[in-house]
Amino acid sequence: MGTFQVLQDFINQYYWFPIEGNSGYNPVNTVTWAIILGISIFFVAKLLMKLNIKADWKFIKVIIPFIFAGSTLRVIQDYNDEAQLFSSSLQYLLITPFIYVLMFVITVVLLIISIKLQRLGIVNDWKTAFGAAGILWTLVNLGILLSLLRITNPAALIVIFLIGTGLTMLIYMVAKVTGHTIFTQRINISILFVHLLDASSTFYGMKFLDYTEKHVVPTFLIDLAGTSSIMFPLKLMVFIPVIYILETQFNDDEDSMHLKDVLKLTIIVLGLAPATRNTVRMVLGI
Repeated sequence: MGTFQVLQDFINQYYWFPIEGNSGYNPVNTVTWAIILGISIFFVAKLLMKLNIKADWKFIKVIIPFIFAGSTLRVIQDYNDEAQLFSSSLQYLLITPFIYVLMFVITVVLLIISIKLQRLGIVNDWKTAFGAAGILWTLVNLGILLSLLRITNPAALIVIFLIGTGLTMLIYMVAKVTGHTIFTQRINISILFVHLLDASSTFYGMKFLDYTEKHVVPTFLIDLAGTSSIMFPLKLMVFIPVIYILETQFNDDEDSMHLKDVLKLTIIVLGLAPATRNTVRMVLGI
């Protein structure tokens, strides 16, 4: 067997077959996607700096609709696995990692168009136009889903939201009482909120609806603990230290602060995207 064949078999086994079969993650592709994500973060930071955009709370608010758009687009592909609505060549674009590339390209294009529209005097505020585009896209995706499916489990949305919100409020109150103000800051508590929503969606889906976890580390820990509730302490054990490090170990210069803000934005995307996808799937019975 030649070197090329060995390489092809390796790529097929660890990268292509999991994409083709939508079977989830393995240690090899997990590490690879993480490395690519890390490199991409620096690229995004440079791009936003070139566009003179700060990754602050105002920007995060107008990015959130695009997270919803990407997540609901992914749910359309989840339904397509059963219904075969469109060709396999198109469906691969809607599976990790390609959907992240697709969403990034479309989002950047719409961002640049929105900025250009403001400069031409067509819109007063590019953030409003940009956010509106994301909301419209999300509504189109939801319209497609609701034209194909019925809401079969509205309790999923309510329970997941209440668990995530309740735990976040508890952490906020503890942080406020104990004087740990970094965990009461809007972006930082939002990081914990979206990841607790993700944990809640995993817990609810596995506990009550027989869903399965596809990520390597959560699957290992859930199997080890024997319960999906392990996701709650896992999220807190990861992201409380991450927030602390981001707030205490970065320099105060402009470049460092910008990179810190982009990292926070990325962490929010990594929590809110799967939480939204999971919840919408469960509500629609996919």
